[in-house]
Amino acid sequence: MTHRMALIKTSPLFHLFCKTPSALSSYTGPNCFKSLKPIMIHPKFQPQNTFSMTKTTNLCTTSAILQGPSSSSSAVPHKSRKKARSESPEILLRFKLDQCSKRGDLGEALRIYDEARADNVPLSVHHYNVLLYLCSARSNSSDDISLEKGFQIFKQMGLDNVVPNEATFTSAARLAAAKEDPEMAFDLVKKMESYGIVPKLRSYGPALFGFCKKSMADKAFEVDAHMVENGVLAEEEELLTLLRLSSEENLVEKTYEFMHRMRSTVRQVSEETAGAMEDWFKSETAADAGLKNWDVEKVKEGMVKGGGGWHGQGWLGKGKWSVVRTEMQENGVCHSCGEKLVCIDIDPKETENFANSVAKLACEREVRADFVKFQEWLAKHGPFDAVIDGANLGLINQKHFSFQQLKHVVNQLHQMSKSNRLPLVILHRSRVFGGPAQYPNNKKLLESWRNAGALYATPPGSNDD
Repeated sequence: MTHRMALIKTSPLFHLFCKTPSALSSYTGPNCFKSLKPIMIHPKFQPQNTFSMTKTTNLCTTSAILQGPSSSSSAVPHKSRKKARSESPEILLRFKLDQCSKRGDLGEALRIYDEARADNVPLSVHHYNVLLYLCSARSNSSDDISLEKGFQIFKQMGLDNVVPNEATFTSAARLAAAKEDPEMAFDLVKKMESYGIVPKLRSYGPALFGFCKKSMADKAFEVDAHMVENGVLAEEEELLTLLRLSSEENLVEKTYEFMHRMRSTVRQVSEETAGAMEDWFKSETAADAGLKNWDVEKVKEGMVKGGGGWHGQGWLGKGKWSVVRTEMQENGVCHSCGEKLVCIDIDPKETENFANSVAKLACEREVRADFVKFQEWLAKHGPFDAVIDGANLGLINQKHFSFQQLKHVVNQLHQMSKSNRLPLVILHRSRVFGGPAQYPNNKKLLESWRNAGALYATPPGSNDD
């Protein structure tokens, strides 16, 4: 070694470089570190009888020395651990099963599964779900092998104490449906509750369609009621199946129910659904289903409450229905009967749910006392035919807030109101009491709205929206 010393682990300076970074300071003299920022040891930590760092002393060192042994030695084990995890039997098994799922290769998945069990590879809920999905996707009443293996795997999952999830129960329910056992499929859905799992629409399908296929109307309606109870909304496919079952079994009240649930949920039906509806109205059962006499006032009241022309009083009038396909004019008038389509209003229950949701959200995001105060004010001065977001309207096409623009819209809505009421104007308090609001004309305008109970000023810190 030359006089240009290299730092090694036995050097006292090595520990100063590695363990006491606060004792190091920059040194800008020449001929020091060629590839690193030069540093100088503080005199306090300068070891005696070693050597002095002068301008002619060149330390032949590397960044590995400055970083110390801990970082370089730990980097390799970290990579090794990461590689070990990626090559663990569980990860490799997951990868292989996922590839089988993409290809729909049940045979290869079962072979890999048997091999993993022989090697005592622990299986997770994901492993089991992939296997159950493949078995349920391939299974039918004539495919005994897929059914048998699927139920064996589901049983083994329980023996291994692997906690199932919604996908697990759904696949198992599909296996039960393929076995033509909708009762078992429904029991599996109900069992989700004990695991704290909320069923999805797909979870109910095997049981619902299975009961409908067997014309077990009472059980199918029980599944439907369970869906409603858990907040699961039936879509067109489910409602069409229930509608057909009700029609075929001559259940006129249920047919009426599902017909109107279809109206409120689907609105624009498929050709298949339209055909099923036509079949019902052309049937003898439909011709004989209506009432001869009904309360006209209840029908009118129902139309107002139900919205969209639906009275909710059941089938009215006997005799054959006139069933034709027609088109609507641009103004909403039917080419066939000459009647105009009515506006579909929000269902009263939907309105209540919406209002409650808005109130809950407002209480979470606003000062609760402010919103409660607004609710009390609204109960005293409402209801209103229209609501105006004053700030947005007063600034349309304006650089500065225009009270005249706001006044014009308020007057127009007042004239349109069937109850001859002013609309509710919402303005932030700063726009009601500050700036242009203090001008005489604007102040007089605001005062007139306030006296009429048509102006609400939101408090500071509250979102006027």
